[in-house]
Amino acid sequence: MRAVRVSQFGGPEVLKIESEVPVPKPSKNEVLINVKAAGVNPVDTYIRNGTYARVPDLPYTPGDDSSGIVEAVGSEVTKFKAGDHVLTVRTTTGSYAEFTCAESDYVSHLHKPLSFNQGACIGIPYYTAYKSIHFRAKAQPGEAILIHGASGAVGIAAVQLSKALGLTVYGTAGTSAGVELVKSLGADAVFNHREDGYLEKIQAATGGQGVDVILEMLANVNLQNDLTLLKFRGRVVVIGCRGSIEINPRLTMGKETSIMGVALMTSTPEEWRQMHAAIEAGQKGGWIIPQVGEIYQITDASKAQDDVINNPGTTGNRILIPS
Repeated sequence: MRAVRVSQFGGPEVLKIESEVPVPKPSKNEVLINVKAAGVNPVDTYIRNGTYARVPDLPYTPGDDSSGIVEAVGSEVTKFKAGDHVLTVRTTTGSYAEFTCAESDYVSHLHKPLSFNQGACIGIPYYTAYKSIHFRAKAQPGEAILIHGASGAVGIAAVQLSKALGLTVYGTAGTSAGVELVKSLGADAVFNHREDGYLEKIQAATGGQGVDVILEMLANVNLQNDLTLLKFRGRVVVIGCRGSIEINPRLTMGKETSIMGVALMTSTPEEWRQMHAAIEAGQKGGWIIPQVGEIYQITDASKAQDDVINNPGTTGNRILIPS
């Protein structure tokens, strides 16, 4: 099969296409999937750089998100069968390939009418958003949430999940196209974070009350400001961060606010069970509608990974087509 391979850690240039990679064989608890589309996420680039907490042995094939058709299942797999349409949140052998293996615990059904391209957008973004909102922030219907980078992959998922929960949703984006996209998803108000005074506009939109929850995609830039936007006992969930920042912890004291992190792959078996059930329900109920952004051929994997980090503003998920 064709697959992207990484033989040394480094920049996007280390991603190489190989055409004679053996098709993986599923173990007893794995599913072999004929990949139709693979999601490209920022975490893929951190792993490729060798700076992520989870570093694979070299050489390896990148990618955890994918969608496709089950080709075969291991002897102990009962939830899936050959021919099923599925999506993955984590793979064993990498999703930037024509075939991938994944443990059945990290596989979910892909329900019509969602396409394979949309299915590749669900894994890490939607599960991360769900864990952030439900398990970490413990958001309640009627609360207000601010989603930074709401036009990106996790942001889009968070907007849809928050509206389904009954939250008042405020979002930010970095381009006019991103702002319009987030508005179309049902956000109550959207702000361009590149415009002067946008923080004051957010505060005014809340009637000066602030928000209960903030989902933070770039904590090294926004965390200090976030603390000024929270209500009493408000919560910031840090989803993304690319460096350090100096904050004034005193801002957390009077309002008894909290800063917490989230890491999808530390989820408990019970949390995975709940997330699978919720994401499948969202597909069936029609309130999970992934937004496909840029589509790349597998030969353009280097450009896809560069673009997911270095872009003027995201509008949807980036995906690779393996064949």
